[in-house]
Amino acid sequence: MRDLMTIARDAKAAKAAVARLGTNDKNRGLEAIAAALENNTAEILSANTADIENGRANGLNEGLIDRLTLTEARIADIAEGCRQVAALPDPVGELLWQKTRPNGLKIGLKRVPMGVIGIIYEARPNVTVDAAALCFKAGSACILRGGKEAFHSSMCLTGLMRGALAGEGLPEDAINLVEDTDRETANAMMRLNGFLDVLIPRGGAGLIQAVVRNATVPVIETGTGNCHVYVDASADLAMAARILANAKCQRISVCNAAESLLVHRDIAEDFLPLAAKALAPDHVKLHGCPRTREILGSDIPAATEEDYAREYLDYEMSVKVVDDLDEAIAHINKYNTGHSECIVTESYTNAQRFLDEVDAAAVYVNASTRFTDGFVFGFGAEIGISTQKLHARGPMGLEALTSQKYVIYGNGQVR
Repeated sequence: MRDLMTIARDAKAAKAAVARLGTNDKNRGLEAIAAALENNTAEILSANTADIENGRANGLNEGLIDRLTLTEARIADIAEGCRQVAALPDPVGELLWQKTRPNGLKIGLKRVPMGVIGIIYEARPNVTVDAAALCFKAGSACILRGGKEAFHSSMCLTGLMRGALAGEGLPEDAINLVEDTDRETANAMMRLNGFLDVLIPRGGAGLIQAVVRNATVPVIETGTGNCHVYVDASADLAMAARILANAKCQRISVCNAAESLLVHRDIAEDFLPLAAKALAPDHVKLHGCPRTREILGSDIPAATEEDYAREYLDYEMSVKVVDDLDEAIAHINKYNTGHSECIVTESYTNAQRFLDEVDAAAVYVNASTRFTDGFVFGFGAEIGISTQKLHARGPMGLEALTSQKYVIYGNGQVR
């Protein structure tokens, strides 16, 4: 087992070799990784079964078990994600612009690799592959530190990926997994100045805030998702019910799942029973405001400030009846995490106001928040969904994993 400093040195030594790889070499490596995953599905599932059994024994909730679980279909999707990344244009070396100054200097700006990218994440073995594939195509080495819950899965996946690269004559130290899951090792990784060029946390609020507070290396903050669906007075109520059920229940463990429902007062008496019926097959527990409880019954728990601010990651949801669009936007901007927000409306004016005034990385009109995803957006895969405003925001694909460099051509100019 390599310790953290050995991994850091190996990754730093490999970054120049990875940065020099051409597009064809990187794509060849990604295709080899995809094939290795598909050809070793049984081995991956065996490792994942051990993680699931340990997770259940240690009391992981069903949302986390779902994040942890791999299936043949999910492994096939992960492999397809690698191929999608291979098919994407290579951002490295792209000349963003070039201009000639009055003194004859030609000044341009082009994309360049980050160098070494660190990713700390939780019980999401798919992140092991998504992150490695994106970093590799973006010309960077990576250091991955997954949660102990997915240890066997991540070890298996990383071994297969490193073997696939080595088999193609490509630098296997482009992909590195920290095998020590002790918290102190994670803290040490946050302080790898001189080795890590950027650190990206991907997981729950506790992990993300721990990295933001403790890291001395540059951090890109990916977000928890307290996402809202607002049903406006003019909404098609049947459409709204479908969107709500999908946004909340299609997969509860993900950050783009809806956690809060807002309903305009003019249609609350008609829509709230439809909403309850749409959510009933999944036994969603509602936490309602006083007006919600008047309509649906006082057996619904009263919603608290904590409920409105909470990312449940479970079959629970807060509900509030609002007087108008102004109150809906104000409520969302107060409680949301800057992730994904939806309005269901037939009003063009209200839709445009919602798009303009809601402060979030992704804002939807008449569509589920579940679409906030790098794969869906055409990025092949994503490293995470950034909820901050510097460098990158929203699903982070290849371009978000590059830096920039000014290149200047002269013919003897001096200043």
